[in-house]
Amino acid sequence: MGAGVTAKVIRVVIADDEPLIRAGIRMILTSAADIEVVAEAANGREAVELARAHGPDVVLLDLQMPVMDGLTALAELGRAVPEVRVLILTTFGERENVLRALSGGGAGFLLKDSAPGELIGAVRAAAAGDAYLSPAATRHVVDQLASGRQAGRGEDARRRVAELSERERGVLALLGEGLSNADAGRRLHMSEATVKTYVSRILAKLECENRVQAALLARDAGL
Repeated sequence: MGAGVTAKVIRVVIADDEPLIRAGIRMILTSAADIEVVAEAANGREAVELARAHGPDVVLLDLQMPVMDGLTALAELGRAVPEVRVLILTTFGERENVLRALSGGGAGFLLKDSAPGELIGAVRAAAAGDAYLSPAATRHVVDQLASGRQAGRGEDARRRVAELSERERGVLALLGEGLSNADAGRRLHMSEATVKTYVSRILAKLECENRVQAALLARDAGL
């Protein structure tokens, strides 16, 4: 970056009904020079109103809130400020809602007890237009959902996966393990950017909306 060029500051709204959670997230995010917390909401309705008023780049949205829950707020945000990127704050016990949130336009999800570096990285990824799915949460969601899947899905999954190249199947198998792009790159001796390109190609070929769907397909196919 040349002299005199200032990095764009990512403007964030935090929406969670627990003040201590909001305070902790604010402290972590404001430790990064390129992130500014512009407002805090205690419920979904406030999240929508504040996003409309401040025009943030990213909204961190809890799913379980009073007045208006996170899923309803996500839909409202999509209508009121469609350009905003919404990251879902979740716990291990909300796997069905996570999938509904991703299908409803969420830019990704991360656990409330994520490491500070992961939280900052997720906000940066969302602001850059990338989807962020917490590897730990992905593994848990996939494990829980896969245990209840119909046995007959295997044949269809194997047929769809057969359309991929050998390298694409290798990347898909690591998605099934819940690995991040960076971790998959280290495992395959590829750059993170190359893995990201493969993931985008895999999602398009398999007609999957997100990494969780692709990970489930990998499990069904026995990768």
